[in-house]
Amino acid sequence: MKLLSVNLGRYKAVEYTDAPSGGTGIDKQPAEGAVRVDAPGAKGVAGSGVAGDELCDLRHHGGDDQAVYAYAREDLDAWERLLGRPLPHGSFGENLTTSGLDVSGAKIGERWRVGPDLLLEVTSGRIPCQTFQGHLGETKWVKRFTQQGVPGAYLRVIEPGEIRGGDAMEIVHRPAHDVTVALQFRAVTTERHLLPSLLAAGDALHPESIDAARKYAEKYGSRVS
Repeated sequence: MKLLSVNLGRYKAVEYTDAPSGGTGIDKQPAEGAVRVDAPGAKGVAGSGVAGDELCDLRHHGGDDQAVYAYAREDLDAWERLLGRPLPHGSFGENLTTSGLDVSGAKIGERWRVGPDLLLEVTSGRIPCQTFQGHLGETKWVKRFTQQGVPGAYLRVIEPGEIRGGDAMEIVHRPAHDVTVALQFRAVTTERHLLPSLLAAGDALHPESIDAARKYAEKYGSRVS
């Protein structure tokens, strides 16, 4: 398991976003040298946990539970074949492009050591938006990405540190439950009857998913089928 690149975004004014800033930092490019990663703070106030990475819509991005976004190179390669176009590292707006790690198959609460110091914890999958669609220039992209069900993972910072492309990655903790990123993504998008099953992941789950799962369970019961 390896970190292929650390990718950073810079503000760019675009017409395809409804962000108050009128721009986006989704077009991320691989960084040279070491990059510091820390817990950024509360959502809505804090941005990315990756130093030098600009987030332009804090309503939906950033904060401690979405401090870092990772996507697997293997999944980018699969999309390259489907779309018939190259997708360099950072193409999906991911901070970390990984190799040898099943990112969407990771369990909520799973912990990754990246380099010697950084420790990250998986919280949820990425929900596609119109900015993502506009960035890629693919029609009906939000629907297609959702149907594919390979969202990549958001992570929180447990122990800060510096990382760089080429660093080793290691899964140092894998919870006993069966709630994966892919399952969480399906539950909050296309298969909401699965929401109660997410509660098995406990407090490691993104707070917004915990809230959605509890409200669904209260309204419809804890059935998952």
